[in-house]
Amino acid sequence: MKTNHNFYSSLAFNLAEKNLGKTNHNPSVGCVVVKNNTVISSGVTSINGRPHAEFNALNKKINFKGASIYVTLEPCVHYGVTPPCINIIKRKKIKNVFFSVNDPDLRTNKKAKKLLKRNYIKCKQIRLNKNFYRSYIYNKKKGLPLIDAKIAISKDFFTINKKNKRITNERSEKITHLLRSKYDSIISTSKSINEDNSLLNCRLEGLRSNQPNLIIIDRELKLKRNLKLLKITKHRQTLIFTKSNDKKKISFFKKKGCKIIKIQNLDDKKDFLNFLKILYKIGKRRILIESGLIFLFKLLKFNLINELFLFKSSIQLKKNGINNISSSFLKSFSLKKKINVNLDKDELYNIKVQNV
Repeated sequence: MKTNHNFYSSLAFNLAEKNLGKTNHNPSVGCVVVKNNTVISSGVTSINGRPHAEFNALNKKINFKGASIYVTLEPCVHYGVTPPCINIIKRKKIKNVFFSVNDPDLRTNKKAKKLLKRNYIKCKQIRLNKNFYRSYIYNKKKGLPLIDAKIAISKDFFTINKKNKRITNERSEKITHLLRSKYDSIISTSKSINEDNSLLNCRLEGLRSNQPNLIIIDRELKLKRNLKLLKITKHRQTLIFTKSNDKKKISFFKKKGCKIIKIQNLDDKKDFLNFLKILYKIGKRRILIESGLIFLFKLLKFNLINELFLFKSSIQLKKNGINNISSSFLKSFSLKKKINVNLDKDELYNIKVQNV
């Protein structure tokens, strides 16, 4: 019987997607173990990054001798906090290793195949779904978190509904929650949060544990004290970046479970890069922007956004619609790549701003 390598590799990616954005410094990897054309074990990188997928799949009382493993990323060969994954692969007498993407980490990059071959283990790359690791590749290349953004507009290109806060429908909202679950953090501004009183979390059944951390830009500490999101700070990390020295306000938000981080300027590209370096240093790797147009415009202007997810409503707001900046900014986007998902007349577009 001929083995369908792409099928098993795709299964591994399905596993890896489960913990995307939840594995801290490490990438989320999926591993499927196959013997006699039957899946006998599987594993995914654990929450916060350890143990790795290969260890989770192979550290079981199963006879793995002669089996093949399918992993989404080249198995690590270097010693870090834990031993390299090739050790357990050798120890369990795996016969074949199939991986999809080369690890951009220079300690492992393109080394697994050579080292496994020395131990008579066949290793072959099946080039599949490289885009899955765009954040990890970007992290290693730039030393910065990958930044995507989400925005909702009406059919006539307005982002604010004066009559009703919601612009898109409930189906679009559910996809937004799914989108949030794939990131470790969300960035918004105090202005946007104060206006919408939004929770900026994931409220889909089955994914409620996938709560992204919240990063709030609030230089003057104008965040309201009665916001709904302040009631759920125990379930995720909430960081407030401010230059304010108001001791009473700082004390209040700290008691609510927020962490205050001082930042002075956030105006030019250098300021934003310094801000992103701070986030990278504290472990943020995949970030989704959900803010007003002014903040988003700055990030786009400085070429710091990688992909933009644009939800477009089927409804025109007309006199009830307004924008904080000119609508021409929104009309300049090329709405060509439509994501095929049923949003009941709403539409979702994926706009690649920066190539990773």
